[in-house]
Order: sequence, then C-alpha cells, then structure tokens
Amino acid sequence: MMKLIGSHQSPYVRKVRIVLAEKQVDYEFVIGNVMAYDDQWVKNNPLYKIPSLLLDDGLPLYDSRVIVEYVDTLGTAAPLIPSEPRERAAVRRWEALADGALDAGILARWEAVQRTEDRQDPAWIDRQNRKILGGLEAMSTGLGDAQFCHGASLSLADLAVGTALGWFAFRFPDIAWAEDYPNLAGLYARMSERASFAATVPAI
Repeated sequence: MMKLIGSHQSPYVRKVRIVLAEKQVDYEFVIGNVMAYDDQWVKNNPLYKIPSLLLDDGLPLYDSRVIVEYVDTLGTAAPLIPSEPRERAAVRRWEALADGALDAGILARWEAVQRTEDRQDPAWIDRQNRKILGGLEAMSTGLGDAQFCHGASLSLADLAVGTALGWFAFRFPDIAWAEDYPNLAGLYARMSERASFAATVPAI
C-alpha cells in the first residue's frame, strides 16, 4: 500500500489527502517531522519537505502538484485534471494560484512566529501579505458567480482553492476573506460539505 508522509497542519499534505479521498485511493498516512533531519520518512524527500508519497515499489514522489497529478491517474472516480491541453492548463493555473498564496502565507507566518520581534523584517512580511491578498482577489475574480472554479463540475481547481481557504481560516483568522469575497466563502462552504474536506480539517 502507498504511504503518504505528512502532517495534519500542512495545506499541501491536506490537498493530497483530499485528492486521494476523492479518487477513492487507499493509502497509509504516516506523520513525518520535517524539522528532524534523521526522520526516516522525511529522508524520502532530499529537500526535507512534505508531502512525500511512497509508491508500492518504494519510489518516492514529492511536491504536492506532482503527487496529485499522479494520484489523478488512479482509481475509478472521474478525473480531476482535464486531459485537453488548454483545459488542463487552466485547472493547473488555479492550483498554482492557490499554492502561491499558500507559499506566501507560510513565509509570512514563519517570519512572524519563528523569529523574535527584533529580527523580523516587516517589509518581507508586508510583501508576503500583499501576495496573499492579491491571490485571494484573483481567486474571487476568477470564480465570479460560477459554482466551480473551472467548468461545470468539480476539479482539482476547486480542491486546491478550498484547501488554501481552509488554511487561511486556520492560520490567518484576521484576514477577512470570507467577508470580503462572499463567492469564495460560498465555494469554501460547498467544499467543506464534502467528506474529503471534513475528514482532513487541520488541527494543532
């Protein structure tokens, strides 16, 4: 059985877990400590990052975007990533937007939480916050009045955006994205009703 190495708090791990659930693929979830350089599981990623997915033959896949692309080829559920090149690029563009906002959020949080106040760089934090807000605005504009981020059915775009919104609600409750962008709040509510989201709510 495949093994997913990750944590309950990582949004990238959550995205992979959601895709695995949506595709109805069995796996074993193993908690890995990215701060422990001798962690046997984290060594399956030379960058010491999570998630990593160990395939049945032992090959490790890393980077959540690589993993979800592979997982989408498994199982019998409908594909989450279109096969037509233009449609595929559109969905992956949504994923890149959601992940990019998350990247900025994690960098901003790391600076604020891991460094003492006298060592923090306010300009750096402000730069990341601008990326977060820009990403949220772009998501809202792109979604508009539609039910789904792309097309007329669920895709990886919705799962990636829903994962990002869930993490911001978890780690950045002061960012009032739900009030500022009601359409994103509606999308997040719809995603939260799915079993894949309910089973992967981040926890301390």
